[in-house]
Amino acid sequence: MAELKLSESRDLTRIERIGAHSHIRGLGLDAALEPRDVSEGMVGQVAARKAAGVILHMIKEGKIAGRAVLIAGQPGTGKTAIAMGLAKSLGQETPFAMISGSEIFSLEMSKTEALMQSFRKAIGVRIKEETEVIEGEVVEVQIDRPATSGAAAKTGKLTLKTTEMETVYDLGGKMIEALGKEKVQSGDVIAIDKVSGKITKLGRSFSRSRDYDAMGPQTKFVQCPDGELQKRKEVVHCVTLHEIDVINSRTQGFLALFTGDTGEIRAEVREQIDTKVAEWREEGKAEIVPGVLFIDEVHMLDVECFSFLNRALENEMAPILVVATNRGITRIRGTNYKSAHGIPVDLLDRLLIISTRPYTKDEIRKILDIRCQEEDVEMNEDARQLLTRVGEGTSLRYAIHLITSASLACQKRKGKLVEVQDIERVYRLFLDVQRSTQYLMEYQSQYINEVSAEDVHEGDANAMVSE
Repeated sequence: MAELKLSESRDLTRIERIGAHSHIRGLGLDAALEPRDVSEGMVGQVAARKAAGVILHMIKEGKIAGRAVLIAGQPGTGKTAIAMGLAKSLGQETPFAMISGSEIFSLEMSKTEALMQSFRKAIGVRIKEETEVIEGEVVEVQIDRPATSGAAAKTGKLTLKTTEMETVYDLGGKMIEALGKEKVQSGDVIAIDKVSGKITKLGRSFSRSRDYDAMGPQTKFVQCPDGELQKRKEVVHCVTLHEIDVINSRTQGFLALFTGDTGEIRAEVREQIDTKVAEWREEGKAEIVPGVLFIDEVHMLDVECFSFLNRALENEMAPILVVATNRGITRIRGTNYKSAHGIPVDLLDRLLIISTRPYTKDEIRKILDIRCQEEDVEMNEDARQLLTRVGEGTSLRYAIHLITSASLACQKRKGKLVEVQDIERVYRLFLDVQRSTQYLMEYQSQYINEVSAEDVHEGDANAMVSE
């Protein structure tokens, strides 16, 4: 009989993808909005982070709605990291939408429609409503099961109490099923929505904290509710204007959010939604939460998109627009005019500009240390110094790319620490931009080219051919 060999399997649910900015936790500011040296994954860029901290404070105070911020700097100077840190610092309550300028031209909809949907994804609506709930501590759950199958449905009684009263409720089949699904037992504090019948387990009562010898780490203890069992509570729902648009413009309703088939949304639908939201605001049932829309590579937008942004920023419900670019004086797409950062002057005049600077050698070392820790790579001191010199001589991004490659080279030779030989090996295997450009210039005649070798300036690694 053949012997079965079981291969070792990995638990894929425990694998987390490590992204380029997965180490960013915030802007790394103290209570006085002063940047810390190394904090929350952020290193250096003190002036830019301080400026972003001021913007963050203005967003939280609601004093910057409808304005725009430009983060400008050379490639690899932390522009996207600052935007991500801003998003993390805002928290879950503030909507944050992120797109790239080139995405606008690849979607199956008009450019202005794609921008409008992005704008409305960054505008939140906090809807308030009152509902009647029954909230109390479970004293006893008594379920009467029929003696034979096929007989009458199950019935039962639920005893709830507060600090002031105790009541017994009759249970039907659906409520018994809901209690079983939530695994409600004596000593739990629960809330029952009278309209929908939804049961929410709030935790276990402090009076039952010593009933069991072992409690799970997720066990939450709460006080027994006071007052009456039936009470009115305010419930807050947070949605974005885009989600409301999709729900009201598609026959499948909210399921369209999961299919991703949003398509173009008619202006009439948006006007009706805006009117309804304005009514809710006047009645005190809702409030607008201006979020943040981040557009990376903003120089990729054309003059029509810039014109749309100019008009959209004047809307009273406009979000905070944060854009980033690494371009200097360049042509505005769709025109023959050149402008700073490839952005028209009338839009530039609306922008608060934050400038980033190249990282110093010490800052590059600190960032590489953070990335080694994030990617769980152990590296000795000599290898870290060599990698820092590589980052200083080429680019920070290239040095970061070598971390994982060097780790794999270390595993190949069955080592435990990444050493200098591993860095040197992957440095020879993978070219940086400068060495790749030199190689192209050396073997220019063997490639299919649109320009001659004389047109390529030696040492200009970032030379671009405009069509």
